[in-house]
Amino acid sequence: MTGETPFEGVLRQIEDSVPFEPGYYNESYLDRRISARMRRRDVDDHTEYERLLREEPDEREALMDALTINVTEFFRNPEMWEVLRGVLREMTETKRQVNVWSAPCADGREPYSAAMLACDDPEIDERRLSVLGTDISDEALENARAGVYHTTRTTDIAAELEPLSAPEQWVDRDGDSFRVRDPVKELVEFEKHDLIRDGQMSAFDVVFCRNLLIYIDSGHKGDVFDTLESSLSPGSVLVVGMTESVPPDRRDRYEPVNKRRRVFRWA
Repeated sequence: MTGETPFEGVLRQIEDSVPFEPGYYNESYLDRRISARMRRRDVDDHTEYERLLREEPDEREALMDALTINVTEFFRNPEMWEVLRGVLREMTETKRQVNVWSAPCADGREPYSAAMLACDDPEIDERRLSVLGTDISDEALENARAGVYHTTRTTDIAAELEPLSAPEQWVDRDGDSFRVRDPVKELVEFEKHDLIRDGQMSAFDVVFCRNLLIYIDSGHKGDVFDTLESSLSPGSVLVVGMTESVPPDRRDRYEPVNKRRRVFRWA
């Protein structure tokens, strides 16, 4: 296109052929993920990479996976989960059904953490809990539904599960392989959903949207919050990442449950 830089050409090709909306994300994040794919394909030129995207479906799929936010772990930021423990105790005592949404859920460890916390805590009635994990990546959702995780050089699954009093009740271990047990999996469902393109979901009592907003361009964070807020029921709780916050023009809509741990009640 006339006046278009090679990098902008790649972004246009992503918008045209990959189920991902680059316009919502900050440019530095996009540049890092695209550059990583270019190095993997031994391509130095954005124009050449645009051609690869246009001609190779496998590369479009690989880039989609690279662009998806997929850094996660069980009970990430354990102090937040202690706050959530109290929230779930209160909600399952006063509500017949407590609906939890994790978006994006990556490989499923966040929604499984919520379910395991409920199963492990005798003061939380897990029978009243229903957890939904959503993501835009088919590969992430496939891994989440499998519920199998592996300790590696950089990931210690046993250490991640330490907030549980009896992790062996909820996860089967075979060497370095960990499989989420059926009583936990029965509380969790997964489906494809794009926070940016697909709009609101049903009303939820707890919504996790952690460590996505830091990658969203500041001009579009309001669009994400529109989706989140339209999916919250009165008195429900929103959890954002430890380095994230509610936009200033929306803060009067929330009451902090624990501001330091980024847990807010929808007023």
